[in-house]
Amino acid sequence: MEAITTEDLVVNGIRFPAVAHDEESLRYVQHEFQVRDDDVFNVTYPKSGTTWMQEILTLINSKGDLSLYKSSPNWDRVPWVEQKTGRGNLESRPSPRLITSHLPVHMFPKSFFGSKAKLIYTVRNPKDACVSLFFYCQIAEFLKTTENFGDFYSLFMKGDVIYGSWFDHVSGWLSLKDQTNILLMSYEGMLQDPRGSIVKLCNFLGRDLDDVAIDTVVENTSFKNLKNNQMSNYTLVPNEFIDQRKGSFFRKGISGDWKNYFTVAQSEEFDKIFEEKMKNFNLKERFGWD
Repeated sequence: MEAITTEDLVVNGIRFPAVAHDEESLRYVQHEFQVRDDDVFNVTYPKSGTTWMQEILTLINSKGDLSLYKSSPNWDRVPWVEQKTGRGNLESRPSPRLITSHLPVHMFPKSFFGSKAKLIYTVRNPKDACVSLFFYCQIAEFLKTTENFGDFYSLFMKGDVIYGSWFDHVSGWLSLKDQTNILLMSYEGMLQDPRGSIVKLCNFLGRDLDDVAIDTVVENTSFKNLKNNQMSNYTLVPNEFIDQRKGSFFRKGISGDWKNYFTVAQSEEFDKIFEEKMKNFNLKERFGWD
């Protein structure tokens, strides 16, 4: 087995886990990967509802049929386009393809921007994303981390974490939010109204699900059910990659957990920088972030 490395690959000043990415895979996805008009992309900054959306899209696509959801890992059903495995997993896959990505907009497949493919971009309160990423790094053996949240907070604010700056990632994608083939969703909105969020997704994707199918999607994508589903919770991944003896991949699934970890000074500093960098997007008011 290839030795697991905690070294990051740095491309365009952005860190990627070298265990799953290389320069060739990132070059391929941007310049060669051919997007199809019926592709559906699930794009997020890390720890912003990525796995949750993978499962929702799986069940919307199957109209509530649980067969794949219960038998195939989510990374096989909705694979990552930018990873080393992206070419093999996606080129021969029949349409419609469900595809996941954490890529910033300037590194995304160029062929997307002239296509009719649909893309869902999910955002989460960045304070919660920071806390969630901190705890994920504690169990992901292929990622460098710090034991102290304050030190991690400093790295997050500098964008010196995997996939770079939250501010750059989100502002880059939100600059395209008015395109008709891009749908902006929020983690908090999905928590507050899971059924309404799934109906909204169905409408965007042109998928006509009856009430029974929608109820099935809602029930099986609850935090409890995802945490208990072996095909969703990453327990199939060996401990040498993700060691869930140190903590669960599905940790809390709530909004506002940042208040248990941010100091008053950190929160005030964050708010000041947020207002400077994100003033054009009205996110706090739109999504009720505090």
